[in-house]
Amino acid sequence: MITKTKPQTKRPNLYRVLLLNDDYTPMEFVVHVLERFFNKDREAATRIMLHVHHHGIGECGIFTYEVAETKVTQVMDFARKHQHPLQCVMEKK
Repeated sequence: MITKTKPQTKRPNLYRVLLLNDDYTPMEFVVHVLERFFNKDREAATRIMLHVHHHGIGECGIFTYEVAETKVTQVMDFARKHQHPLQCVMEKK
């Protein structure tokens, strides 16, 4: 007798993309980054930016590894292009 086993597909690991506070990047620039790269509306972007400002770190979103890595790279490149020291990192959820 042959039984068919259904292959178990594992959900991909998820990663949190985080912004780190610094004393030099303007708040408006951070809001713009959140709107542009994380599709946040003005209100949500402002709320996240204030959380980063007051707590030193804030979550922008949760993504698969490849998407999170791309977002971090895009934000870092954009910040450097505009000469801001904004830091964006990812961590496993």
